[in-house]
Amino acid sequence: MHHLQGFERAFGTFPLKGDELATALITALDVGYRAIDTAQMYKNEKTIGSVLSTSRIKRNDLLVTSKVPIDQFDAQHFIPSVKQSLEDLQLDNLDVLLLHWPPANGKIEASVEQLLIAKQNGLTKHIGVSNYTSVMLEQLVQFSDETFVCNQVEFHPLLDQSKLLQASNKTGIPLSSYCSVARGKALEDPVIVDLAEKYQRTPGQIVLKWILQKGLSINTMSTNPDNIRANFNLLDFNLSNVDSACIDALGRHNYRIVNKNLVPWAPDWD
Repeated sequence: MHHLQGFERAFGTFPLKGDELATALITALDVGYRAIDTAQMYKNEKTIGSVLSTSRIKRNDLLVTSKVPIDQFDAQHFIPSVKQSLEDLQLDNLDVLLLHWPPANGKIEASVEQLLIAKQNGLTKHIGVSNYTSVMLEQLVQFSDETFVCNQVEFHPLLDQSKLLQASNKTGIPLSSYCSVARGKALEDPVIVDLAEKYQRTPGQIVLKWILQKGLSINTMSTNPDNIRANFNLLDFNLSNVDSACIDALGRHNYRIVNKNLVPWAPDWD
């Protein structure tokens, strides 16, 4: 499913900035993370750039994702915006460039066109989207036969995203998770706590493994070195189908973090 090496486990950097981000990112790289997720809206690309430029890790071993904000989607601003991200990150190109949100009017074509131009110009190796609905994924594959490596969306056990997952499988555009542990709320759920005990794992590892086993790539942020390590070490155990189904059932809570109160331009979610 994940044709980008290392992309399935990325270190998310929102909302970290400055020294707190630098320290966490250095820890993440030491632990083994090679995929790093940022965005122009996070206002932290310069810090990431300075960490990466002094790291012993080779550029070819890194997988850096950034995102263009919706106020830069027009033809005049889009490419300069990407170039600004590259300058701040001290990179010649990105590995993955995403559209951070669908346009407020829901018409995706013009911004996707700009994304394709960025790729043609060598500013990024791969392209994708974020916060697209199932309808938008359908529109995307009708508009362009380019490969889109992900649709990064809110995805955790407390939110039923089965409709979006279905659209992802149908269109061949993989989902990638953010808010992967529901900002900590999923870690307190008794079902997750019980499974953590059963598997002798942290609640975070249970949640993240559940997402991975659904075929998604995951983005996780932590500043705690133990959690950074635990969040990365997910490959040496599997959840049974029965236990995964118990976690699936938590979707009935329909607990959505990124709603229109938080982000007024959010689309009408599935």
